[in-house]
Amino acid sequence: MADKKKASNMARRKQEIQLQQEIETQEEWEDIMSKEGLYVVDVYQEWCGPCTGLVANLKRLKNELGDDLLHFAIAKADTIDALEKYRGRCEPCFLFYAGGVLVAVIRGANSPMVMRTVTEQLQQEHKVIDGTAERKEIKDPYISMVDTMDDMDEDEEETEEGRPASKKDGKQMRFKGELVNFGDENDRSQEAKKEVTVAIIKPDAVQAGKVDEILAEIKTQGIEILKQEERVMTEEEATNMYTHLQEEEFFKDLITFMTSGPSHILVLTKGRTGENIINNFRDLLGPTSVEEAKEKQPESLRAKHGQETYMNALHGSSSEDQAMRELGFFFPDYVIPAAEGKPKLQRTLALIRPDAFKLHKEEVIQMINEAGFKIALQKEMLLTKEMAEDFYKEHKGQEYFDELVTRMSSGPLMALGLAREDAVEGWRGMLGPKELDKAKEEAPDSLRAKFAVDDVMINQFHGSDSEDSAQKELEFFFPVQQTMAVIKPDALGTKDEIIEKVHEAGFKIAARKETTLSMEIAKEFYSDHKDKDYYNDLVEHMASGPTMFMVLSREDAVDGWRSLIGPTDPEKAKEDSPESLRALYGGDILKNAVHGSSNTERAKDHIQKIFDEQEMQEQGDLEEPPKQEQAEEQEQEAEAAKTEEEKPQEEEQKSTEEAKPSEEETPKEEEKAPEEPPKTEEEPKQEEAKTEEESPKEEEKSEEAPKEEEKKEEEKKEEEVKQEEEAPKPAEEEAKPEGEGEAKTEEPEQQKTEEQTKTEEPTPEETKTEGEDEKKEEETKTEGEGAA
Repeated sequence: MADKKKASNMARRKQEIQLQQEIETQEEWEDIMSKEGLYVVDVYQEWCGPCTGLVANLKRLKNELGDDLLHFAIAKADTIDALEKYRGRCEPCFLFYAGGVLVAVIRGANSPMVMRTVTEQLQQEHKVIDGTAERKEIKDPYISMVDTMDDMDEDEEETEEGRPASKKDGKQMRFKGELVNFGDENDRSQEAKKEVTVAIIKPDAVQAGKVDEILAEIKTQGIEILKQEERVMTEEEATNMYTHLQEEEFFKDLITFMTSGPSHILVLTKGRTGENIINNFRDLLGPTSVEEAKEKQPESLRAKHGQETYMNALHGSSSEDQAMRELGFFFPDYVIPAAEGKPKLQRTLALIRPDAFKLHKEEVIQMINEAGFKIALQKEMLLTKEMAEDFYKEHKGQEYFDELVTRMSSGPLMALGLAREDAVEGWRGMLGPKELDKAKEEAPDSLRAKFAVDDVMINQFHGSDSEDSAQKELEFFFPVQQTMAVIKPDALGTKDEIIEKVHEAGFKIAARKETTLSMEIAKEFYSDHKDKDYYNDLVEHMASGPTMFMVLSREDAVDGWRSLIGPTDPEKAKEDSPESLRALYGGDILKNAVHGSSNTERAKDHIQKIFDEQEMQEQGDLEEPPKQEQAEEQEQEAEAAKTEEEKPQEEEQKSTEEAKPSEEETPKEEEKAPEEPPKTEEEPKQEEAKTEEESPKEEEKSEEAPKEEEKKEEEKKEEEVKQEEEAPKPAEEEAKPEGEGEAKTEEPEQQKTEEQTKTEEPTPEETKTEGEDEKKEEETKTEGEGAA
């Protein structure tokens, strides 16, 4: 049975390996180019690796289609001569080759576009093989544009004055007869430009009053409108714009339509670099034919706003070449902004409330992914009524508050931490207005309108309204935690890769330690598994070599880390969570690469077992002890040392002989006289108050009277204190004179500083009871300060 299972696992692993053929040499590249079928090639470089986000989808598509003509490959541009031009330009990039020629290109990890293109190109390739169609070879538009711009650097055009173009004149290039301005050459050589596309909201959509709605839908997808202009095209402009359609029967009608009223011309980009904006926007547009769009992509802009044929509401550039041509045509002086560095992502809280979670969870998650959000945090949970009231306490007193709390605590909900450059506004844009009637009327495609529940007035989604509130709300659902992460001996060789994925997942490594566990420590660390059959093997493995221990900090760190590492069995992890660490680096259940604490209590226990407090402080995780406590500890140590030096020999001997019996006897005496504590608690307070009132008078007196008078006054006051209190027990009598004598000697010494006074005061602590110490210390301190 075990052999059969092992054989099955090996077969499945072999099948997974064959899903994407690895190409690393020019010879291997030429080999696949000579073969029949459609090759979908993920071009990558060693520094970033292939795109792993679509592997699960590609696997599913391969299984669904079951077509022998379909092949997937990953190709390393670093070592393949044919892909030299993709070095530095392939993150990520999918090339579609059929019969050895390029037939399609997709830039960016756009899963819907990749899936659709695979299906379309596979159908086309079958037609080519059947002899009913011809294969259409294309050139990668981006590489073509780069080549053209490189040629410009070698062959400068002349300006109208007949002199060579200087760096100040900027660079221009011609696309299909049109001159496009690329700005200053020096600027271009110093920094890359954003990828852009040109969009047109056609006269039919403008006349129907759809402009604002369309613009809102575009922004919801995270697309930025760089430039917008309303204009009525002339017949000459429309003819030049659509010259590629002049052979079509509807060409004249199209020109008449495009000049019949104002259009809105837009320049669009997305994110910090604009990467894949052309494909993203065309995917949002849907098919050119309105009828086809309504059938295949009913949520596309053309399906929702178009009428028929060329009256399809919108236009979008079909390639980078066309985008540059159209940009030069409509905005010849426009300078494309520079691409920015690594994006700074915003985070926001998204709540799918119980009713929508129960009915539409999968659909909503899919829409979130398609909108370009990264789900950084995810948790299903059931709120109590008290938790719901606490979260929405700012709405208390509103007429909807009770129903809101009731709906929020009526069943499980989903809390999500979403990340995107404009996460807060982007998510709120997807949600639509809070009021359901308004949402249904003004934004019928918003989440709140689309997934409204009949007879429920509360909308089904929540989104943070600012970055500040997003941080607070995320902390409510995903409190910052610490967890223990372990890279086991079998995976220590891949620790750098694992640590990189730890950072990518948003964890902060608060402390780390690489060590080889002893058998004793390994047994203690896994003590909660000691009743398991595998306990001894686990302990032996953990003590077999170096292990990396890490303390990870993040919101919801415990569950977040366990989600990242995946199921215990690497084989199950490969099926259920192929991107998890155990799926990527684990061998079997015992040697499964990594370990994570199962809950916050065990995480705390594990951290304490492996890291001592000093190690944690040295690595910057634990907060240093409060400065006040540190100062008090240092002061007490200094006081003790100083007291030992300054005390007379007689007091030193008396302290060593009498302090111990005093400490032992005092509790007994207190038990025998239970009436005394209340009296001694009140009286010192009265004396303190009295002392505070008299202290200013004493200060005035000390300025006028000689020191001898002041000394007599203080001694008199000290005698009054003694008379008011009951006579102390023997143990107290032994301890008290030492403290009183010290207080008396301190009071008349005007020349001492306040620090010296404070240092000498605590000396009675060594001989007094704890309660009496504090009271007497406060009395003597107050009197001493008054005298000073």
